[in-house]
Order: sequence, then C-alpha cells, then structure tokens
Amino acid sequence: MPEEIEVDTDKLRETIDEEIEKEGGSLLRTIALTTALFAAVAAIVSLEAGGTVNEALELKTEAARLQSVASDQWAYYQAKGVKAAVAEASRNAWLAADKAPPEELKKNEERYADEQREISLKAKEFEKQRDEKSGEADHLMHRHHFFAYAVALLQVAIALGAVAALTRRRPAWYGSALLGVIGCGVFGYAFFVL
Repeated sequence: MPEEIEVDTDKLRETIDEEIEKEGGSLLRTIALTTALFAAVAAIVSLEAGGTVNEALELKTEAARLQSVASDQWAYYQAKGVKAAVAEASRNAWLAADKAPPEELKKNEERYADEQREISLKAKEFEKQRDEKSGEADHLMHRHHFFAYAVALLQVAIALGAVAALTRRRPAWYGSALLGVIGCGVFGYAFFVL
C-alpha cells in the first residue's frame, strides 16, 4: 500500500490567500467603497425625492382649496347677478306700466353691479394664487422625477457592484461605477439646476 502524500494545507491556504490578495483584494475593497458611497448618495436622493413629492402634494391640495374658494366667489358673483337682473326686471315692469319705479330698485341694481365687480376681483385673485401653487407643485414634481431616476440608477449601480464583487470582474465594476456617476450627476442636476 502506497503511503499517502502529506500536503501542508496551512501553507496552501496561505498561498491561496496571498494570490487572492494580489488579484482581488484591492478590487474588492474598491468595489465595496464605491458601492457604499453609492448607497449613501442613494439614501440622500431618496429623502429628497420623498420630500419634493410631499411638498408638491401639499401645494396641489392648497391649489384645490383655492379653486374651491374661487368657485364659491363665482357662485356668489352669479347670485348678485341674478339679484341685479330681478331688480332691473322690477324696474322695467314699473316703466312698462308708465309709472315711476321706486328709487330703491335703481340703487339695488347699481349696488349689485358694484358688488359683482368686487367679487370678480376676489375670485380672480384666488384663481391667480391657485395657478401659482399648482405651477410650483408641477415644478416640484418635475424635480421629483429626476430624483427618482437618480435613485434607480444608483440602485442598479449598487446591484452591479454586488455582481462585480461576487464575480471579481472589472467590467461589471466599471458598469457599476459608470451608472453610479450618472446617477450622482442626475441628482446634482435636479438638486442644483432645477
């Protein structure tokens, strides 16, 4: 029976560890570092995305409230118009009967017309405020979309970083780094430019 060959496994393990350290250790550290940075940026971008969408929803709610107030003003405007028309019809009935209409009817008609002008100005002011709030909300939603794109790019970069770490393939890490940088660029554009 042949004697078994004794292999020094400790020496083999040390040699394997040295080779891994030479080939992949620095790559793994680099992948881990960039992935951690992308994860941190993605968390910040995600907070910004949530904040902008919440603010946009708040502004849209305020715009809807202002629209309701403006609609109430226009209904009030129309009610005054109906009252003015009734006063005019009453005055015309007096005139058709060849009688002098009471002075109060003419005063009421003029008062209702003046009130309509004031109500119209108020309603238009509420509509202007509504449009401003709605426009601001639309702008925030536009920013939110860019934040969402940035988060998606950063998440894909993180996933590619995990693939690169598992496979120890530089092209996967290059793809991860490229997508991460693009995601950071989209975030910067939305944060500083928009």
